[in-house]
Amino acid sequence: MKVSCHLITWGEDLLKGLKEASELGYQACETFTHLALAYEKDIDKFNGLLDEYGFELSALYGGGRFTDLTKREYIIERNAQVARFIAAAGGDRIILGPAGPRNEDGTTLEELHIAAETINQAARKCSELGVKACLHPHIGTEIENESELDMIMELTDPEYVFFCPDTAHLAKAGMNPLEVIKKYQDRIAYVHLKDISPEFADSETFPILEGNEQMPIFCELGLGTLSDELKEIVHFLKDIDYGGWLTVEIDQTTSTPYESLAVCRDFVQDKLSVSL
Repeated sequence: MKVSCHLITWGEDLLKGLKEASELGYQACETFTHLALAYEKDIDKFNGLLDEYGFELSALYGGGRFTDLTKREYIIERNAQVARFIAAAGGDRIILGPAGPRNEDGTTLEELHIAAETINQAARKCSELGVKACLHPHIGTEIENESELDMIMELTDPEYVFFCPDTAHLAKAGMNPLEVIKKYQDRIAYVHLKDISPEFADSETFPILEGNEQMPIFCELGLGTLSDELKEIVHFLKDIDYGGWLTVEIDQTTSTPYESLAVCRDFVQDKLSVSL
């Protein structure tokens, strides 16, 4: 498997993120989509930055309010726009993230059917552009818990719709990340490796307005409540010969971005036995 670093920890400072992540030895990255699309009319400049710091682009985050039928065409075109950029930057993965806020009563079966069809159509469009679409369940959104995930996976086409498990989001939604990964192992095409801060282990989810906010409940890999589970998950991924991206992610640093991603790097290399 290949290791990527999410530059979310550096916030809006893409250049500093690229520079410091490169100094730490990372060779691939995911970043905020709006920061990447700022270079949409000058993709050569963006690719030049990747080359300058020795990076591949592992993925960008797409998605939308899948349960809103009135937004279907917009969602399809928006994700196609992101997929075109990804392909032009040498990547082949887009993350399909559901939107918040989550309804108090959760997502209805009718809404899940609408969401699945929108996801199917968006994923097919991305596939036509050479990019695999990977569904990312997210706390505080319309696709959060296991029953919602199961229904979406059942209703979507496995030829086009893949799975991006996020270890912390699965756990915070009450799931067993390893068991979910085992269940959908044949559809995994991207992984977010994330830990949960002990300070927030028992807290309720934070309000989600869109589904792409930086959240303070996560921490450096190995310093949270999922340390042992992360080892088991990566061991399983090795057993099934998963060869895709394993993206290290911490939304907000507890010190500095450089120090946080150094801790994550050391955990990945020393405890998970995965090289950068």
